[in-house]
Amino acid sequence: MKLLFKQRFFSWFDSYDVFDESGDAVYTVKGQLSWGHCLKIFDKYDNEIGTVRERVLTFLPKFEIYLKANYVGCISKEFTFFKPKFNIDFNGWQVEGDFFEWDYEIVESGRTIAKVNKELFNWTDTYVIDVVDPGDALCALMLVLAIDAEKCSRRD
Repeated sequence: MKLLFKQRFFSWFDSYDVFDESGDAVYTVKGQLSWGHCLKIFDKYDNEIGTVRERVLTFLPKFEIYLKANYVGCISKEFTFFKPKFNIDFNGWQVEGDFFEWDYEIVESGRTIAKVNKELFNWTDTYVIDVVDPGDALCALMLVLAIDAEKCSRRD
């Protein structure tokens, strides 16, 4: 299953639309006013199904992941000099990627969960998430959102 994750062009907060291979809207991500990043994920019926929330006052960026209101894990940036690295406490997953973090894989015990590619030369951040098992799509999306929010925090 492929998801096209595209940031909205004019938005005061981080907002994204997520489409499937057919171009149908699958998820909507709405940023909320808060201390740090707070991204709410909604299904196509506008039901809130997940949240990615930045923990503030931490030495390195850390993001908590919730399915509905239940905490399911977190991702935090590790201190490194060259290649970005994340500590992921979420589904037993790990992220392996290139120096620029534009193309990476989400893996579990050597098995690919999803491949993530950033499309260059777009007006807004646009990613393609190729998920092996459609049941992992929401969780893969939330992990990509956390990584993208961490990159945005570095630019601020």
